[in-house]
Amino acid sequence: MSDIHPVLRDTTERIAERSAQQRDAYLARIANAARRGPARGRLACANLAHGFAAAGEQKRALRANVKPNIAIVSAYNDMLSAHKPLAEFPDQLKAAVIEAGGIAQFAGGVPAMCDGITQGRDGMQLSLFSRDVIAMSTAIALSHDMFDAVLLLGVCDKIVPGMLIGALGFGHLPAMFVPAGPMTSGLPNGEKAKVRQLYAEGKVDRDALLEAEAQSYHGDGTCTFFGTANSNQLLMEVMGLHLPGSSFVNPGTPLRAALTAEAGRRVTRLTDLGDDYTPLGELVDERAIVNACVALLATGGSSNHTMHLVAIARAAGITLTWNDIAELSAVVPLMARIYPNGSADVNHFHAAGGLGFAVGSLLDAGLLHEDVATVAGRGLRRYTAEPTLAADRVEWRPGTRTSLDTDVLRSTTDPFADEGGLRVLDGNLGAAVVKTSALAPQHLTVTAAARVFDDQADFLAAFAADELDTDLIAVLRYQGPRANGMPELHKLTPALGVLQDRGRRVALVTDGRMSGASGNVPAAIHLTPEAASGGPLAKVRDGDLLTLDAATGALTLHLSDDELAARPETGRRLGDDEWVGTGREIFATMRATVGPADQGASIFPFATQN
Repeated sequence: MSDIHPVLRDTTERIAERSAQQRDAYLARIANAARRGPARGRLACANLAHGFAAAGEQKRALRANVKPNIAIVSAYNDMLSAHKPLAEFPDQLKAAVIEAGGIAQFAGGVPAMCDGITQGRDGMQLSLFSRDVIAMSTAIALSHDMFDAVLLLGVCDKIVPGMLIGALGFGHLPAMFVPAGPMTSGLPNGEKAKVRQLYAEGKVDRDALLEAEAQSYHGDGTCTFFGTANSNQLLMEVMGLHLPGSSFVNPGTPLRAALTAEAGRRVTRLTDLGDDYTPLGELVDERAIVNACVALLATGGSSNHTMHLVAIARAAGITLTWNDIAELSAVVPLMARIYPNGSADVNHFHAAGGLGFAVGSLLDAGLLHEDVATVAGRGLRRYTAEPTLAADRVEWRPGTRTSLDTDVLRSTTDPFADEGGLRVLDGNLGAAVVKTSALAPQHLTVTAAARVFDDQADFLAAFAADELDTDLIAVLRYQGPRANGMPELHKLTPALGVLQDRGRRVALVTDGRMSGASGNVPAAIHLTPEAASGGPLAKVRDGDLLTLDAATGALTLHLSDDELAARPETGRRLGDDEWVGTGREIFATMRATVGPADQGASIFPFATQN
């Protein structure tokens, strides 16, 4: 076992000290819920009869209270490629649980929306809030006290964080995520990006764009770029909530099916009726949270997780801050180049050695906590192993100790960069996050005049009218969670990329999101406090000089403090009567109560406790 890096140790200790009161209260709560024996044994007869009325041949076992009952909670739908493979999982899992001596019931479903479909549409304003809806839906599914563990079937952006937050409310239960895997590789990512920019410039038509997109997103499984969906999978594995090596095995393969079945068998043994009781709330501790941050930074993962990890941590009684992430980023090297931070996709990353190689290298460097609980047993070194098929069962063998493609994956001793893929910016406009893993050195710092917009459609219209062909920092405000639900602004990426490719010095500053697919234009996102909460961003005017410095971590509006304080707020702060249609009116209460981005952008009371 390597010595732990001092910054990793100090950051973890500081988080634990800061969180002690809330964490102790959380652990006491789940301990009180973890009485021995199946929870359904404490139900009144009428309650229990309702719980097994439709259980068929498993009714006798449920009634007898001698076998663990595993809940299955799923985000299945057959429209979204990432979730379509989940259709077959419940039957596979039930059979595996029965083989292991348990019972399984489908406890409930959660909604699953796709940011790729809703980009630039009104529906995107529901996206971030869907995470907390999913958390509540997961809690409802588990609320019947019929279960001894839970299998969580979810993949994409807000779905995995939401399911984990909901399951942590039942932290006395063991829990395991069962991944579906990425679709096979389609059109190379560089070609896709090129067609998008050509379309933004009007050089190819919609048919050409649609054909390129269809060749990229072409079958079952997650999109293959390294956005939030695949970052979810990576983080769940490093946190010990997946089986080792299971995140990026393609759907529809024998190994995928074998891993799914093994998840059912394994979770049965994790219950308090099994031989390796591992409650979720104890597994997700300060060390697991720090490990997740390190993995995110080392691979250049989704910037959305600067909010999701904060919210997940708080659901477990742990207070994680952006400063914690920034301190880790300063010592965690960037080990991967996966699109949009390179040309390879997650299938290439997996083939090069993938997460097993990355975990091994980080452990050797003392940059991950090794002595942690996982669903595979104690010790993160287990996650350096590679699953393989033996007959119809999974066996694990030692994974590669060298990268098989150093253009995609490198060790901590020969990284792509000495620091991680995310940085926190601070200045007189507030705090923001910038994804640096895709930025060329010459683009790390931009100083230019502001062009201010209160709607992304206005920015795109100005670009189409050729009004932006100059050095500029685009300021897009009133895009935070309280303003309109914090939609992703990924449709801005091609236009900004065109300007940068023309030699213009460009950047983006926004209180909105840019998604896990943020490109190679510097973007200060998640700016807090947001404009709709009276943040200084509401005072920025066209022509103001701004500096975004990702090298030093500074975001500066070049005005004196007195001048900035004297300025009135301007811009478009719309009332709830404006946010109607596409279901947006239903979410008015969430817009009114949501917390700031740096506290997880959550509506839950525990998320805003300091």
